Amino acid sequence: MVTIAEVARHAGVAPSTVSYVLTGRRSISEATKVRVRESLRLLGYHATVSARSAYTARNDVLALVLPLREGMNMPVVTRFLLAVASAARRGGQDVLLLTADDGPDSLRRAVENARVDGLIVMDVEMRDERVPVLRELDRPSVLIGVPADASGLTCVDLDFAAAGARGVDHLADLGHRYVGLLGAPRAVYRRDTGFAHRAMAGFSAAAMRRGVAMTTSPLEHDRGAVQRLVADLLHDHPALTGLVVHNEVGLPLVVESLRALGRKVPEDIAVVALCADDYAELMNPPLTSVHIPAEELGNHAVALLRRKLDGLPTPPLTLLPPRLTDRASADRRTPAR
Repeated sequence: MVTIAEVARHAGVAPSTVSYVLTGRRSISEATKVRVRESLRLLGYHATVSARSAYTARNDVLALVLPLREGMNMPVVTRFLLAVASAARRGGQDVLLLTADDGPDSLRRAVENARVDGLIVMDVEMRDERVPVLRELDRPSVLIGVPADASGLTCVDLDFAAAGARGVDHLADLGHRYVGLLGAPRAVYRRDTGFAHRAMAGFSAAAMRRGVAMTTSPLEHDRGAVQRLVADLLHDHPALTGLVVHNEVGLPLVVESLRALGRKVPEDIAVVALCADDYAELMNPPLTSVHIPAEELGNHAVALLRRKLDGLPTPPLTLLPPRLTDRASADRRTPAR
């Protein structure tokens, strides 16, 4: 059976364009319509009853593709899930959560079996194997995250490169000359997950730009591993006076380990966290933080997907600027100190 993806390749257009020609849900140029219809005729495409139903009526169901993988920060994942579900519910839509870590197959099953109207895809890797399939599917999609090649996609995310840089700039402005990044668990970097990769790249670039010495380390979620890492970090880098921590689960363990080693925050070590504001405020002391806007990103993703479902133009890339809130965990360094 000829598929819409095959018709799209033959006509040199996106699968969604073929769907729009079939349904009339979006204005398409006459020249493109002619090309698509000619491809439909030449290839002998015939829509099944179920396919015609999918194109002409919505099911009011969105798929949230969120594979559960090693090293994931579940409190943050939960905030994103609730944000997407709440935004969808306000628009009268349900959310189907897909947690299997089976790459492109989960996307195909969602479209073929679950009858979803569109997909929101999370935990995006730099070279994500799901990306080629998203370009071919005849359902619209939005990624919360940005792969290395985002052409033909719709993506929304925090500007994590700028967020990592913002932490360095804040510490450098306060006079810190040796800073460290404690990031996601090692497994997240092995997958080349986009947000972690970009935050570390932004941190490193900003340190070079400001002439600040730096060190970077993955941060696991195990108390013993965190205690050993912090002890080794202070031993190996005695000039270090500031930390940027991009790991919400490991964050309280870092503060606890500093305290156990007799280091005060911020008198001895300044700490800037990349995390939700409300979480930073609960810490002792309250932490200066770059906010991770899960609710805002979830709302953006659902709104973008609705625009695509309605055939409206959408920006290919939306990066939210980072916002830093200064609290009690970072102070100014002086030459004497």
